[in-house]
Amino acid sequence: MIHSLCGGVIRENGMFDFAKVTFAGEERPYWYLCPFSDAEAGRKVLAPFGRGDALRTGVIVRIERNVSEQAAPYPMNRIRAIERLL
Repeated sequence: MIHSLCGGVIRENGMFDFAKVTFAGEERPYWYLCPFSDAEAGRKVLAPFGRGDALRTGVIVRIERNVSEQAAPYPMNRIRAIERLL
């Protein structure tokens, strides 16, 4: 049965910016929500890292703008956000 016919509301998907960030000493990059419109590749950022979410300095290697929540590069319920640009 179609959910919207059962009285439910179809959820609207938000559009978000994502940044792929690398950290010194780490082999792979990590995806973060990027709340800053002036972020660009090559810019240094402060982002939570690891189990304790300790803030570490990283570098943006790629920006994906206006991406639907359904096409996010990382699950939305587990992704973290960049704290600030440096």
